[in-house]
Amino acid sequence: MNRLPLHQDLYLIAHDQAGKLLTHQSSLALGLAGAALLDVILAGRLTLSAGRVTGGPAGSPLPDGTGAIADGLAALTARDGDAGWETGTGRETGAGRETGAGRGVGAGALLKRAAAGGINDRTREELLASGVLVRVSGRRMGMLPYTRYQLADIASVVRASSGVRSAVEGWKAPDARCAGLCGLVAVLRLEAELYLDRPASRLVGHLREIAATATPPVGELVELVDTLVAEAAVAVYR
Repeated sequence: MNRLPLHQDLYLIAHDQAGKLLTHQSSLALGLAGAALLDVILAGRLTLSAGRVTGGPAGSPLPDGTGAIADGLAALTARDGDAGWETGTGRETGAGRETGAGRGVGAGALLKRAAAGGINDRTREELLASGVLVRVSGRRMGMLPYTRYQLADIASVVRASSGVRSAVEGWKAPDARCAGLCGLVAVLRLEAELYLDRPASRLVGHLREIAATATPPVGELVELVDTLVAEAAVAVYR
């Protein structure tokens, strides 16, 4: 079976076998947006530097199965990426004013926009369409209707997290994609789903270290998602 897109792997790790969400919904949305953006960056379609996302080589293909969400991020950047500066004046407009930088799109604004666009539901629909998840409906106590979206085969989530476990245990050096997933698992505090016999704080620290020491876009993107998740959590109490 071909490897799933990064955001789909993260979605599977963030839910139990019966479809119960294991982290906060808004945090997952930001994590999925970050994972999808990383897939596009690693494919060479976009570039992340100093908090801004710019376009890569024209026509660069996305990996097979990356999905409409990642492709949509690339299209969104291409559409809005040159709106950051007013031609001939140097004055910032739109996305440029919001982030205080030059050409391209502010990565934080891009991730928040993607997260607010129903990315959780869209990822679930992708997994339903590919048969990784199945829709189960019924009635509780014979009266209350419910719908769950659960794994068709537990092997899917085992595959999703196997690279992260291998990286933590030192069995295999992580590539950039795997390092990004390690960091996002740490940010969303999903370390318990790796079923590794390590203290949680030590495991989270190791996962963050793997992401931080990967190629530069990985560490920057994970730190950005971490910041956005923390901001969203604080906003709840304002």
